[in-house]
Amino acid sequence: MIISGYNRMCYVIDPTMTHDYSAILKNKMENKILQKIQPSSKHCFVCGVENPFGLHLKFIEDNPGEVTCDFIIPENFQGYPGIVHGGVVSAILDEVSGRSIMGEPDNPRFMFTAKMEVHFHKNVPVGQPLHAVGKVVKSRKRLATVTGSIYDMEGCLLAECESLLVDIPADVIDGVDLDALGWKVY
Repeated sequence: MIISGYNRMCYVIDPTMTHDYSAILKNKMENKILQKIQPSSKHCFVCGVENPFGLHLKFIEDNPGEVTCDFIIPENFQGYPGIVHGGVVSAILDEVSGRSIMGEPDNPRFMFTAKMEVHFHKNVPVGQPLHAVGKVVKSRKRLATVTGSIYDMEGCLLAECESLLVDIPADVIDGVDLDALGWKVY
């Protein structure tokens, strides 16, 4: 089930949840109106709006070099019962940290993850509201160091990463029709 509307933001919601988190999410969505929604792609596992098996997460640029995302992971993405699979947690951290350096939608800085170190502090629960933050630590000519974190609604750090990103070479990205690849959809 997808909740949508409110400034074109979507959240993945597990329809079997017994608690009503829609009011929490609605409040969070309404408070994000003044920030910039980052574009998504069509097929990405984390943000892809047309990926039937994806998470469909939306990312907000709160400030230059800082991106956030509020979401709930349904139980079909669990590893152990009640716990989000570590690979899914890592994918979310990779996405939120990488998006922190992306910049303007009309001239995005696309980068590869060269190295990513993940620390799992506590189990990341399915069916619970979560908050992810990505931040730029250092940006150089071809490289960037970024961080990603996932918190529960009480602000407890559940997982974090630090990553080294490398610019996609100009000869690879120049001349690519990003629209044809399904980039920059909302």
